[in-house]
Amino acid sequence: MNILVSGACGQLGQELMLLGRQNGNCLIALDLPEMDITRPQSVSAAINEHKPDLIVNAAAYTDVDGAETEIQQAFRVNCDGPANLAAACADNQIPLIHISTDYVFDGGKKAPYVESDPISPVGIYARSKADGEARVRSLAPCHVILRTSWLYSAFGKNFVKTMLALGEKRRNVTVVADQFGTPTSAQDLAQTILTFASSIRSNGPSPWGTYHYANTGVTSWYEFALEIFKIASSFGLFECPRVTPISTDQYPTPARRPPYSALDCTLIQRKLNIVCPPWQESLQTVIHRIVSHAA
Repeated sequence: MNILVSGACGQLGQELMLLGRQNGNCLIALDLPEMDITRPQSVSAAINEHKPDLIVNAAAYTDVDGAETEIQQAFRVNCDGPANLAAACADNQIPLIHISTDYVFDGGKKAPYVESDPISPVGIYARSKADGEARVRSLAPCHVILRTSWLYSAFGKNFVKTMLALGEKRRNVTVVADQFGTPTSAQDLAQTILTFASSIRSNGPSPWGTYHYANTGVTSWYEFALEIFKIASSFGLFECPRVTPISTDQYPTPARRPPYSALDCTLIQRKLNIVCPPWQESLQTVIHRIVSHAA
């Protein structure tokens, strides 16, 4: 199966390329400047050249705070880009897997969100991702939308790598303690995407629709940081710094975040027998990879 991955240089894209090749798939890695999803002609040219059987859209504008001022760019990448891919997929009868976010919810539920819960995006980033979902649904009949949360990996910039860098430099760290969700390994998400690809290839029951995927368990950014430092200390990277919990009000940011954005993954587990490992287990795996690579 030829799988075209847009946004292949991002953390999810790199995990997909690594894992997909290990599993014997033919993955086509595209990113800027080879393919610009905000330009329909660039998308069409890539499809004509590579003739994929499936497209995975891992490209996104992910700077939540930056989106508050770079509004046009956020919507170009997170809304217009998926729309261009969806339209081209529909024209060429190619299935599309599109990655979305827990931030389409406003955090008012205080219990894990299911796929049918009404969305209420807060902030430009969240709105752009919600609009991107809507465009994919309206344009591509054969689509899968995967919402995920608090994504991190051994690649790119993310919360885990930021905390590891701070742990090496500081003895005191402050972290927000009143925002709750689920850290998710991009490696686990990549495996889930490849499971969808296998289902599509097998021509079994159609998997089309919207799904939630995250590791299991709910935590805060503060508790997430504590676990990162505990694991890093166990690997001998540094002694655990003192971590002070603070409130969102004490750490103001340009964009509002949902105070609670955990995702219920029952549907994806039931329909595709997908396993969602505990977030602590996956975190240990990723930090071990980071340490091994640095050694």
